[in-house]
Amino acid sequence: MAKRKESGTKGRKLVIGLPRALLYDRYQVLWKSFFKELGADVLVSPATTLETVNQGTARAIDEMCLSVKIYLGHVEKLIGNCDYILVPRISNLGVRRYFCTTFEGLYDICRNLFRASGQKLLSYNVDVEHGVDEEAAFLAMGEELGFSRKTVSRAYKKAKKSEAEDWKNQVREQELLYKNDGLKVLIASHSYVVNDAYIGKPITDFLKEAGVTVLRADVMDRKEALKQGSRMSPTMRWEVNREIAGGIYENRKRVDGIILLSVFPCGPDAMTNDMIVRRNDGTPILNLMLDAQSGMAGVETRLESFVDILSFHENAK
Repeated sequence: MAKRKESGTKGRKLVIGLPRALLYDRYQVLWKSFFKELGADVLVSPATTLETVNQGTARAIDEMCLSVKIYLGHVEKLIGNCDYILVPRISNLGVRRYFCTTFEGLYDICRNLFRASGQKLLSYNVDVEHGVDEEAAFLAMGEELGFSRKTVSRAYKKAKKSEAEDWKNQVREQELLYKNDGLKVLIASHSYVVNDAYIGKPITDFLKEAGVTVLRADVMDRKEALKQGSRMSPTMRWEVNREIAGGIYENRKRVDGIILLSVFPCGPDAMTNDMIVRRNDGTPILNLMLDAQSGMAGVETRLESFVDILSFHENAK
C-alpha cells in the first residue's frame, strides 16, 4: 500500500462517507468493496427520516427534485464524521447512455452548499464520450488519495467482481418471485426512490401487507434491459430510465399491474413515464408522483384502490 499524500488521519484508517441516497443503491457494493480493498473504512449515513428531508430541503433550491433534497440531507449527516464524503460525477457511459444532469453537477452543488463546513469531498469523473470510463475514473481517484496505480487497479477489479456477483444474486432472487401465486406488481422506479426508507419503503411495505408480490422493473440483466428498453424507445437518452423501460417491456406480461413511482420534479421520469403510459398495451398502471409534502394517507388510498382493481381483474378471469 502506498503512502497517502494527505490523509490527515495520523496513523488511523481513512474514513470515507457515503450518503445513503441517489446512486448509493446502484453502486454501494462497488464503493464499499473498493475502499475496503484500499484499507479504508466506510461510513454510511443513517436511513432517511423526516429530519433528513427537512435538512436537505433547507439547503436546496425549489427546482431541485425530492431525491436531490434527500441527498443533501444525507451529506449534512456525514459532515464532520469522516475524512472525505464521496460525491461522484457521472455524465455518461457512452453515446445515448446519459445520466441525469444532476449527477454531472452534484459535486459542484455540494462543494458550494457546504463550502463553509470545512468538509473534504472526494469525487471521480465518468465521461465515456470524452474518453474517461469508470475504471480510469477510479484509478484517478485512488491515486489522488495517495495509493499506487497497481494497488488501485487491483482494488477496482476485485470490487467490480463483487458488484457483478451481488447483482447476479439480486436478479436471481427476483426471478424466483415471479413464480409466486397471487397478485404481482412491477414497480418502475429509480432504486433511490423505491428503496428509500422514508419515501419508498412505506409503499412497498403497504403492498406486501396487502398480499402483493412486489417486483422491481430495474432488477434484471442490465445489458438485456437496455436492449429491451431500446425496443420501447430507440431514442431514449437516459441510461437508468432505459433500463427501467426495458424491465417493463420484458416483464409486463408476467405481472398484474405496474406502478410508475417518481419524485417531483424529475425531468427524465416525466418524459419516459408519459411514453410508457402511451405505449402500454393494457396492463393496469398507477402513476404515483411523490414530493416533500406527500403524506402516506393519500398514497395508501390510491394504492388500496389499485390493488382492489387488480383483484377484480384477477377474479374476473
